[in-house]
This record gives sequence, structure tokens and C-alpha cells, in this order.
Amino acid sequence: MVLLPKPAAVQHFSATTTAAAANPILFPDVPLIDLSKPDCITQLVKACEDFGFFKLINHSVPTQFITQLESEALNFFSLPLSAKQTAGPPDPFGYGNNKIGPNGDVGWVEYLLLTTHTESDYQKFASIFGEAAEKFRCAVNDYLSAVKKMACEILEMLADGLKIQPRNAFSKLLMDEESDSVFRVNHYPPLEESGGGNLIGFGAHTDPQIISVLRSNNTSGLQIWLKDGKWISVPPDQNSFFINVGDSLQVQPLFPPSIF
Repeated sequence: MVLLPKPAAVQHFSATTTAAAANPILFPDVPLIDLSKPDCITQLVKACEDFGFFKLINHSVPTQFITQLESEALNFFSLPLSAKQTAGPPDPFGYGNNKIGPNGDVGWVEYLLLTTHTESDYQKFASIFGEAAEKFRCAVNDYLSAVKKMACEILEMLADGLKIQPRNAFSKLLMDEESDSVFRVNHYPPLEESGGGNLIGFGAHTDPQIISVLRSNNTSGLQIWLKDGKWISVPPDQNSFFINVGDSLQVQPLFPPSIF
């Protein structure tokens, strides 16, 4: 899920891959924020200031929502390309393949881009899933409701730590009926299907939104760039979430820029 200048959070099922670092450093000490700890607000602000990125555990998103959503996503991406293309091209929502940016940037990735509004039209998927389209819709909505709740908690804790009033200054943007936050599911096909070559999923980029909420399965590939100019690899974790500080929050200015 993505939180745009009105907050957003980005979601990845397979970890992002980049070609920006040929020999990234394996960095085991990504800041860890445990929401069950009494000092988590202080730790959260420090992680944003020092790192611009952190791992989140003991969150409120039910495991069954994560599992069901991933299952439905994998069902979709396992379909023949001709079937998936009936849900595209993205306008801006729907199925996309390879082209990953407004300038026609190409990556080895396919994706679903969806709005975070629960009343969204899923008609594109009815012709693909038939009666199972409702199951797909419910899985997405259950997951999004839980992730939005968690994202609001993070944003309000951040406001508390920074002494920003009102406390919902950030979170209200996510919950607004006109919020432009989006939800993206990325699928990175096996490299053997690519025919070889030095391919990337997503290249080096910053996120324009306030925060990005990411989750990976057990596939490696996510890298972030530290302010000292070093790329590090983030070990995958299918049970935790990763939070990235986006450009819109940095311009306050509250935190130093980070790239991932």
C-alpha cells in the first residue's frame, strides 16, 4: 500500500531487486521497532532520523489476512499472460507488465496497482476469476483495512514523537475519502524466464509519498541506500513489515533523505 502526498504505503510480495549495487553490504541491523515496547515512539523517531527505514514487528495485521491476500495474488500471477492482460493496462489502476514508470522505464516485474478504497470497482477481475472474484475482493479489502489501521498507528506515533498537533495530522490524510493512497502488488518472475541478461525489478528510486509500507515473502532482493552512500541488502521477512520514509515527509524537513 502506498501513502502519497496524502499518506501512502507501498506493498511488495516479492522483495525489490535493483542493479544499483553490484556488491551490496548485508546489513543485519536494520532498526527494529517492536510496537509492544513502551519506548517504541522514541525508537521510531530515531530510526526515521538516522536511517529513514525500519522493520516493524508485533503489528496488528492478522496473519490470516496476509496469507489469504498472498494466496490470491499468487493465483492471479500464475494465470496465462493473456488472462492477466484483461485486467490492464493500468488506467492508472489494473495490471501492468514491465513498464514501471511514467517515462516508460522497463523492469523485470509485473504488478497489480489498486486503489485503497474498499468500494473500488473490481469488475476488471470478474472476467478472470468468475465467481472467485468476490473472494479476491474480500481478501484485498480485509488486508487493506488492517494495513491502513497499522499505518495510521505509525503515523500518529510519529506525530506524537515529533510533537506535531493535531495527532492525526498525517493519519487523517490516509483515512480521507479522497485519499490518493494506493496499493501495489509486485511479482518478479523467475530469472530463467527472462532469457538472461542483467535485469532489474525496480531500479534505484525514492518514494514520493509520506511513508511506504512494504512486506516481502522469503525472496531476497530489497536494497536501501544509506546517507553515507552505501547500499545494503535487507534480509527478507514474510511476517514483518518494513517502513520507508518518503520524500513528502522529508521535505518538512524532518528527516534526512534516503533512497531504496
